[in-house]
Amino acid sequence: MCDNPRGFPQTPPNALQPMPSRILTQPLRLVLDTNIVMDMLHFCDPATVWLENAIRQGRAGCHADDATLTELERVLAYPEFHLDAAAQTRLLQHYLQIATRCEKEEHENFDLPSCRDGDDQKFLELTARCQAQMLVTRDKELLKLARKRRSAPFAIVTAVEAERLFRFALETDKAD
Repeated sequence: MCDNPRGFPQTPPNALQPMPSRILTQPLRLVLDTNIVMDMLHFCDPATVWLENAIRQGRAGCHADDATLTELERVLAYPEFHLDAAAQTRLLQHYLQIATRCEKEEHENFDLPSCRDGDDQKFLELTARCQAQMLVTRDKELLKLARKRRSAPFAIVTAVEAERLFRFALETDKAD
């Protein structure tokens, strides 16, 4: 699915490193911010290849809602990505096939830190709502929250950190 305009080496899905045969007792619940979705599905960033592999294998699941999908649609239309309408639709449909919807409830009240960039608060809320273990991002403001004393009740990590934690959990599961 990747268009690969950044020139990262193409890695065919069947050439990905196989993960250990045992899986976590439950799939890892993730929220991917828009940059990570673009890195994974449009740019084929090597740091995110494992994400789609884990999702397709049922070892992880990613969650989205109307607010995050609206942002993704808006970003897909940015001229710097050189995506025509058909390519935008294909990429969005691809993401909709792998993401689980977790829509906002009428009266939500999560005890979450406030992100300096209010536009990113929707990712914190979605992560809390769907009870995800990790918000995967490369947004500096969100990553700063992870270092604060009163942080979110879930991990806020980069794709590289998420993969490290994921593989550690798999190896721990394998050792049990």
